[in-house]
Amino acid sequence: MFETIKNAFRNKDIRRKILLTLLLLAVFRLGCYIPVPGIDRGQFETAITGNDFLTLMSGITGSALQNATLFALGIGPYINASIIMQLLTVGIPALERMSKEGEEGRKKISNITRFVTIVLAVVQSIGIIVLFGNQQGAIRADRFLGQTWLAGVFLTIVYTAGAMLVMWLGERITDFGVSNGISMIIFIGILSTAGTAILEKFKQVFNGEVNQLWNIGLFLVLAVLIFFAVVYVDLAERKIPVNYAKQVRGTKMYGGQSSVIPMKISGGGVMPLIFSFAIISFPNMIMSLVPKWSNALTWWNEHFSNGTIWYILALCVLIFIFSFFYAQIQFNPEDVSKSIQQNGGFIQGIRPGKPTAQYLKKINNRITLFGAIYLTLIAFIPSVAFSWAGQDLVNVFSTTGILIVVSVALEFDKQLQSQIMMKNYKGFLK
Repeated sequence: MFETIKNAFRNKDIRRKILLTLLLLAVFRLGCYIPVPGIDRGQFETAITGNDFLTLMSGITGSALQNATLFALGIGPYINASIIMQLLTVGIPALERMSKEGEEGRKKISNITRFVTIVLAVVQSIGIIVLFGNQQGAIRADRFLGQTWLAGVFLTIVYTAGAMLVMWLGERITDFGVSNGISMIIFIGILSTAGTAILEKFKQVFNGEVNQLWNIGLFLVLAVLIFFAVVYVDLAERKIPVNYAKQVRGTKMYGGQSSVIPMKISGGGVMPLIFSFAIISFPNMIMSLVPKWSNALTWWNEHFSNGTIWYILALCVLIFIFSFFYAQIQFNPEDVSKSIQQNGGFIQGIRPGKPTAQYLKKINNRITLFGAIYLTLIAFIPSVAFSWAGQDLVNVFSTTGILIVVSVALEFDKQLQSQIMMKNYKGFLK
């Protein structure tokens, strides 16, 4: 990767794109430190820390959520809107036809996604800031003529505007920078959260707690080992060979080549984990908003809080369910089989058509099973391993954060390599 970055800076156009990307990311980080009037930061942070899913989302936003700054919602509403549109595209024929209309269809879906983002940003602002924060006294109504509803309206507008500005920054990075802007914003948010936690440990060392050096060293060693294992599995894939028969058209012969269908072990990426953490944290969030459900909330925290046996079992079941669900969305054996048959291809030893689809489905289910087992293990191993280096370092890198950092870094490297190769081809043609 370092060699790729060095080669990229040698090219003027790519260097300009990288610098523009860094500038836009710097603007995002600046927004993560702009305070919003009407919020008691300490009380709001306490309210957020009490919920596992909100703590996870705060880590993705670079701690902007728990600090109640301008970009508190981060890129979350846009991600949720994109996921919803992706699921609706599969289930609604009109959206499916729109997605197949080329560039115009993608523009229409993008515009719809932006409107859905606004709606979700408003809903999340009301749910997290007004309701969730008001329970802990986080909203300073005295700064809004003593009217809590007026403070809620103001904060909802501000945080919705912040979410839309983050979405705009991500789209500008995608259009004029390097790699996917949304992924880069999440990437920089996670790294900044981890960097802040590690800097706090070094401050303790400078204040005389020399024994913290051992914890920092052990944490770094464990982080390198875990990242190496995640990268190794993330790059692993099953390649299914496909042969194409020779076809004679006029005086020319076509085909006769071989190709492969790559099927990744972690094809669903981080989405099954995000869905699982969201579902298991949702009852806690709902019950905490209704005072009459305090007894049910107490029972839930006793049996389904982070670390209990029921929490672990429920999380494992949800990871398996969403792994297979997302695998079915991403890979359709019938469509792949039809595409192979239409292009005159076949898998060695498998008849074209339905037998090929059944074969691909069986392989996909096996790979998804191993992928679900991998995600289940990775959901618990980092927190257990990092606890050896100290309890205050457990949440430096969440499981979801590790997977996102690895996938975004690998994608960034691929994007740079492809742009360098494209520039080299252009230079050769000139």
